[in-house]
Amino acid sequence: MSAPLTRSVDPHAAPPCGPGSLIRGLWRNRQLIAQMTRREVLGRYKGSAIGLAWSFVQPLFMLTVYTFVFSEVFKARWGGAGAVQSKTSFAVLLFVGLIVLNLFSEVINRAPGLVIANVNFVKKVVFPIEVLPVSTMGAALFHGCVSVAVLLGACVVFNGGIPWTAIFFPLVLLPLVIVTLGLAWVLASLGVFLRDVGQTISLLTTVLMFLSPVFYPVTAVPPRFRPFIMANPLTFVIEQARDVLVWGKLPDWAGLTIYTIAAFVVAWAGYAWFQKTRKGFADVL
Repeated sequence: MSAPLTRSVDPHAAPPCGPGSLIRGLWRNRQLIAQMTRREVLGRYKGSAIGLAWSFVQPLFMLTVYTFVFSEVFKARWGGAGAVQSKTSFAVLLFVGLIVLNLFSEVINRAPGLVIANVNFVKKVVFPIEVLPVSTMGAALFHGCVSVAVLLGACVVFNGGIPWTAIFFPLVLLPLVIVTLGLAWVLASLGVFLRDVGQTISLLTTVLMFLSPVFYPVTAVPPRFRPFIMANPLTFVIEQARDVLVWGKLPDWAGLTIYTIAAFVVAWAGYAWFQKTRKGFADVL
């Protein structure tokens, strides 16, 4: 086992919740996070015939289905200025949005039950339970990377190549990862005290799928509704992901910088909330 589990901790001391303690804590527990992430990824496919290969088969199958449905059934095109005329390109654009949405939804939907599902860790004073959402994010990122690999393969087949701007995709995704972690810490805490949070979040993420530009471009939304769509934290990332992965455009650096700063604030606030409320977990559980 890694060293973070054996360090001395005063059970009566207030857990640190500053931005510096957040960064130091993640770095100190990096080996533990890696171990738990690996366990989550392998545990999902434990007992299945093809095991980890499902992480590749599933997104490949879904992309094939989207391509057939939108190119042969709906005859869909990406409307607006600069519309894509290739039928299969619509599926690629849709898949980019789904990769971003699935990363966010997987972590957020699981967050309310993380502490409840790990009661044994809560009652171990030396265990850093704040890493639970981080390991969940690590597993989601692994599956997201596999989906991106499938997407890039589709770009080669359908579009004839991968734009060089694809190298910026990790930077585009970074602020969403950070803000999602902040929300996950809040939801993991609330899920202990309010058991209805899990059902509510599942409903909200389903609604969010249709309020995000996954199946349509932002330009297709009537102008009076666009401010609400733009307020969605997924909208900017989805649009930027399409720019760098499909259109070959550079990211909006100003927007990305503002989003990243705001994401760090949300992450720190979520972490602070989790640390402030964690003392009550054992009493409730």
